Amino acid sequence: MAGNSPLVTEEQIIEALRPVEDPELHRSIVDLGMLRGVDIRDNGVVGVLIALTVPGCPLKNEIERRVSEAATRLDGVTSIDLEFTVMSDEDRENLRRTLHGDAASSAGSDQAHGHAEGREIPFAKNTSKTRALLISSGKGGVGKSSVTTNLAVALASQGYSVGVVDADIYGYSIPRMLGTDRDPVVIDEMLIPPEAWGVRCISIGYFVPQGEAVIWRGPMLHKALEQFLTDVFWDEPDFLLIDMPPGTGDIALSLAQYLPRGEVFVVTTPQPAAQKVAALSAAMAAKVNLPVRGIIENMSWFTGDDGKRYEIFGSGGGQELADELGVPMLGQLPLVPAIREGGDNGRPITAVDPESESAQIFQEIARQIAVEMKPKKVYSDALKVV
Repeated sequence: MAGNSPLVTEEQIIEALRPVEDPELHRSIVDLGMLRGVDIRDNGVVGVLIALTVPGCPLKNEIERRVSEAATRLDGVTSIDLEFTVMSDEDRENLRRTLHGDAASSAGSDQAHGHAEGREIPFAKNTSKTRALLISSGKGGVGKSSVTTNLAVALASQGYSVGVVDADIYGYSIPRMLGTDRDPVVIDEMLIPPEAWGVRCISIGYFVPQGEAVIWRGPMLHKALEQFLTDVFWDEPDFLLIDMPPGTGDIALSLAQYLPRGEVFVVTTPQPAAQKVAALSAAMAAKVNLPVRGIIENMSWFTGDDGKRYEIFGSGGGQELADELGVPMLGQLPLVPAIREGGDNGRPITAVDPESESAQIFQEIARQIAVEMKPKKVYSDALKVV
């Protein structure tokens, strides 16, 4: 093409790549400084150099696909010669500061809601748009983690940005249930949570060897939860679901301190024994000034091959608890093998069988929480009662 103007310019290539987002950071690769060079060559070939955030980036192939698709949409571009390099330590430090701030800069601010190495918990601020949903139960075995997983997937499918904190440190299960197949990426001590089905999550399960028990006292639990809320780049999601451990111990107390604007949703089964224990988690929420917003009843019935509903765990417990607390019963979920299977193989029923009865119930619960229960008050950190 000697003596002729190229069919495309470097500026056009850059603008074509600007909408391309890094799949983990959800920001433009141009704005993040990942685009390091554009070389317009003969015959419509364009050379592109991309700097990955870390060596061995797990989503390198996805970045390559996105860049190639975006660039080849331009008239005059026949193919992309894509090469990769890796950010330097200084690049990663600057990137972390841009995205996540500098922990030291907040050291002089109000520390009342907990902090990790000087960094405030963003969800404790009145100005945070994130709604923290604490999915709680009084006892184990009621399907709380399955509800958390499928509710998160339902919210994500409705267009919301969603994160999940697996706060059940001793009995973590969210990574398996959500089907995340890779570990968090570390960028200058900032953790990028893995994502599946549109939901980002963090869990102690990513940091302990498989099959090893977590045997920690209260202070270590406290510190781990702090880091989940401060060192992870959540990017201010619309919803942050907390899969609470059963009971009313150290973790529940810590989270009440860290998330003073949290909303509690109690999961129970219909049987009176489960309902009575679930009421204890509601009582604790009241003591730490967290509102219980609704009840979700799980394993409400089983439909046999004969088409008849069998109430294996009795009936009425969820509604009785809702009436006792003066909050709505948001939904009743059937006992179906597909929910259990989805939790075991990382394919939540709400994602893989959206037309099923269970998925539709999860979608309706999500809609109620997101739309009908949306907080009406707007708070400001600038307004304080002295």
